[in-house]
Amino acid sequence: MIPGNETNPFVHVLEPLDPEVPGQQFYNLTKLNDPRYERLPFSIRVLLESAIRNCDGFLVKCSDVESIFNWKQTQAQRVEVPFKPSRVILQDFTGVPAVVDLAAMRDAVKKLDGDPDKINPVCPVDLVIDHSIQVDFNRMSDSLEKNQNLEFDRNKERFEFLKWGSKAFQNMRIIPPGSGIVHQVNLEYLAHVVFNHDGLFYPDSLVGTDSHTTMIDGLGVLGWGVGGIEAEAVMLGQPISMVLPEVVGYKLCGTPDRFITSTDIVLTVTKHLRQVGVVGKFVEFFGPGVAQLSIADRATIANMCPEYGATAAFFPVDSISIQYLQQTGREAEKLAYIERYLRSVRMFRDYTNTAQDPDFTQVVELDLSTVVPCCSGPKRPQDRIPVADMKKDFENCLGAKHGFKGFQVAPGNHNAEVEFLYNGDQYKLSHGSVVIAAITSCTNTSNPSVMLGAGLLAKKAVELGMSVKPYIKTSLSPGSGVVTYYLKESGVMDYLHQLGFEVVGYGCMTCIGNSGPLPEPVVEAITQGDLVAAGVLSGNRNFEGRVHPNTRANYLASPPLVIAYAIAGTVRIDFENEPIGTNAEGKDIFLRDIWPTREEIQSVEKKFVIPSMFKEVYEKVEKVNERWNALGAPSDKLYSWDPKSTYIKSPPFFDGLTRELHVPNSIVNAQVLLNFGDSVTTDHISPAGNIARNSPAARYLTDRGLNPREFNSYGSRRGNDAVMARGTFANIRLFNKFLKKQAPQTIYLPTGETMDVFDAASRYQQDGVPLLILAGKEYGCGSSRDWAAKGPFLLGVKAVLAESYERIHRSNLVGMGVIPLEFLPGDTADSLEITGEERFTIHIPEQLTPGMIVDVKMNTGKTIQVRMRFDTDVELTYFQHGGILNYMIRMMSEK
Repeated sequence: MIPGNETNPFVHVLEPLDPEVPGQQFYNLTKLNDPRYERLPFSIRVLLESAIRNCDGFLVKCSDVESIFNWKQTQAQRVEVPFKPSRVILQDFTGVPAVVDLAAMRDAVKKLDGDPDKINPVCPVDLVIDHSIQVDFNRMSDSLEKNQNLEFDRNKERFEFLKWGSKAFQNMRIIPPGSGIVHQVNLEYLAHVVFNHDGLFYPDSLVGTDSHTTMIDGLGVLGWGVGGIEAEAVMLGQPISMVLPEVVGYKLCGTPDRFITSTDIVLTVTKHLRQVGVVGKFVEFFGPGVAQLSIADRATIANMCPEYGATAAFFPVDSISIQYLQQTGREAEKLAYIERYLRSVRMFRDYTNTAQDPDFTQVVELDLSTVVPCCSGPKRPQDRIPVADMKKDFENCLGAKHGFKGFQVAPGNHNAEVEFLYNGDQYKLSHGSVVIAAITSCTNTSNPSVMLGAGLLAKKAVELGMSVKPYIKTSLSPGSGVVTYYLKESGVMDYLHQLGFEVVGYGCMTCIGNSGPLPEPVVEAITQGDLVAAGVLSGNRNFEGRVHPNTRANYLASPPLVIAYAIAGTVRIDFENEPIGTNAEGKDIFLRDIWPTREEIQSVEKKFVIPSMFKEVYEKVEKVNERWNALGAPSDKLYSWDPKSTYIKSPPFFDGLTRELHVPNSIVNAQVLLNFGDSVTTDHISPAGNIARNSPAARYLTDRGLNPREFNSYGSRRGNDAVMARGTFANIRLFNKFLKKQAPQTIYLPTGETMDVFDAASRYQQDGVPLLILAGKEYGCGSSRDWAAKGPFLLGVKAVLAESYERIHRSNLVGMGVIPLEFLPGDTADSLEITGEERFTIHIPEQLTPGMIVDVKMNTGKTIQVRMRFDTDVELTYFQHGGILNYMIRMMSEK
C-alpha cells in the first residue's frame, strides 16, 4: 500500500505494474470496468487518472471523478472539475515575480502569526532561465560570449535572487542561463512522460507560466500555460479548478509534399483552427497522418496552440514517442516502464488503428498533402499567407486601412526609397526591406528537420556565391546546446556563419522582443522615409511592437525561409517567378534551386542527431555555467529585501491583509482609463521589451541614479512592482480610441488632458475614482503574462468590460481580484453607443453565482446587462478573498 492512500475510495484498483516488484504500483483505471473509459479522449483520461489518484473527498471528490467519466454529457454543461498537475515549469520573466510573490507570502503569513515554512512548493518545480539574453551583438565570432556576459552583468541581482529561491524553497530546480529555451529543455530533458514517484506510477502532466507550455503536448504530456499566480497556487498544493473542456478531434491524413516544413503545417493548422473556433477547448490529434510526423513536428504544432486559441493540443504517446525518448538519451529502464504503464491504462496510441479512436466533441480534418509553403503576418500569427502570395499580400497591406492587414501608406509613397551609408558602403531601404532575420524560438529550433534544412539551404547558397547584406540583423539563437552540436557535426554551421547566422545565445531572444538595437543608419533611414521595414523570424508571435519598434511588418517563417528572405533582402519578392539572387557568373538563382528536399534533410538527421549528443549536453546542464556556479545567495528562509534595489522589491499586494474576509463592494462611478478595440495583447498591456527613455518607468529609474544603458527591459524588472506599474500600457503601439492614434497615453477625462497612462491612473487614484477598461474581442491574447493583470490592479482598475477574453488572461484577472465583465452576445460598446466618457456603476450582489448577469448603470441614465466572467465557484471564492494569493495566505495562516 502506498503511504497516504488509505482513504482513497479507489484504492482497490491500485496494483503492481510488474508483479515481480510489488512495491511499485499504479491505479489501473481499466479495473473499474467502466465502458465509458475507452470512449474518452486520451487527454481526458489524463484528467481522470489525476482525479482518481488524488481523490480525498475534500479537494477532489468522487463526484468529480464521475463528472469526468461522464464527459460525453458533462462537456456541454460547463461542469467544474479539479486537476492536480504532476509538476510546474517556469521561465525567468514569469519565474522571478512568482518567487517574489512566494517570498512576500512568507512575510504575510508570518505577520498573521502563521508558519512561513508552509509557503513551499509541494510538487516539483523547474525554472529555466531563458528570457534574459538579448541580441546585443551579432555577426561576430564572439557574439555568444559577449551577449552572455552582458546578460549576467544586467541580471546579476535577479539571478542571485533566483539562486536564493532554489535554496529557500523545496522542490525547486533552476536550469541556469545559457542552457536553452524552457520548452525545448522540457521536451529534450525535463519531461518524465510517466512519473515513478515514491513507488507510484502516474502520467506526467504540468502547467507552466508561459503560454507555449503546450509544446510538451507533442510528446504526449498534457500541459498548458497558466498565469503565474495560478501556478503559485498549484505549487502550494491547490488543484486547478477548470471547466471540463470540449475536445476537438483534429484528424490528419495524407502525406506532406517533400518540400514542406513543419512550420508550413503549423501555420496552416493555426489559421484553420482559428476559423473553427477552439478557444477554451482541448484539441486532440488523431488519424494516419500523425504517424507521418516526428515528435519535433508534433511539438511545433503543439507549441503554437495559444495562437489558435485552444487550451491544449494533445498528441497521445505512440511508438514514435518512445523512439524520440530513446534518441534524446533517456534510459532504457525508463522507456520500458513508460510504455508498460501507458499500455496498461490504455493511454498508448496506434494512430493507424481506427478502433482506438475515441469520441470527440467534433472532428475536423486536414489533408497534409494540401499544405503549401507559407508565412504568417504582418501583425498576427493566424494571418497565414502562401509564400507564392507574399509579394502581392504585402503590397496590398501597404495601402490598406490601418489594422491587422494594413499600414495605410499613401499611394504615392509605396515605392519610396531611402539611401544610407553603412560601414562606408551605399545601400537603399524601401517598404518591405528586411532588417531583421532571426532563426529563433523553441517553436522551430527544437526541430532538427527545419534547422538542418536551414543549414543545407545556407550551404547551397554560399556555394553559389550568394550573401546577406551586412546591415541586416541576422541571428541564430538555438533552444538548446544540442542544436549547435548537430549543426557543427553535420558541417552546415560554417555556411550559416558565412551568411551572418552565428549563434548569439541560448534563449528566446528575438521571438520575445529581445532583438537588441538595429544599426543607427538603418533606424535613421526607416524613420526618414517612414518605411514599413520587415522582420522575418522563425518564432511564434509577431504582434505589432513586439519584435522591434522599427519593424512594423513581422513575418513568422520556417528557418530555411528566414535565410531565403535575408538573402533576398525584401519580402516584396515572388519566389516562384523572381530570382533570389545570382551566382558568380551572373546567372539567376531561384529559391527552388537551393531548397533542400525532405529526403536530403532526413538523411543528414538520421546520421547526426544521435542520443550521445543529448546525454553529453544534459549531463552537465545544471553545472556548466561557471558564472552561475560562482553566484552567492543568502540561506535565510525569509528574504531580506533591499530597499535600494530596482530589480527585486516586496510587492504591495498583501499590505493590510487581515484574517477576516471583507465582502466585495459594488463599483461606484468608475471612469474608463482606456478604450480599446479588438485583439489587445498582453504585450500591449505589459510590454516585455526595452524601456523607452521618455516613459514613466524611465523617469523612476533615472530618479534612482540609473542611466539609460542600465534600464534593461520590462521583462527583466518584473520583480519590481514600481517599475511594472509604470510600464503597464506603455507599449508604443497601443491604440486607444480616446486618442485615435498609437501611443502609450490616454486622456484624463475630468480635464481632457493627454498624459501617460500611469500618470492619469495616479491622478484618478488621488481622486478616489475606481477605474474600468473597455475592450473588444480577444482582450489579453498573447503571452501568459500575470503582470498584465497585476499592473492594471496596481493602477486602480477594478473591472474590465470586453467582448471576449483570452483564457489565461481572464484567469489572471480573477487571480488579482479584477472583475472580468463580458458584453452579452450581440452587444458591443459601439452598438450600445458607449463612448467611454460615461461614469459606470457596477452592482455586485451579495449572492454571487458563476457566469451571472449583472447591471451596469451609467451617469447618462442608461443601464446595460453584462456577464460576470467568474466561471467556477472556486473563482468566486478567490474574488471574495481579493484574489487567489490572499486566499492562499489566509488558508496557510490557519493554526
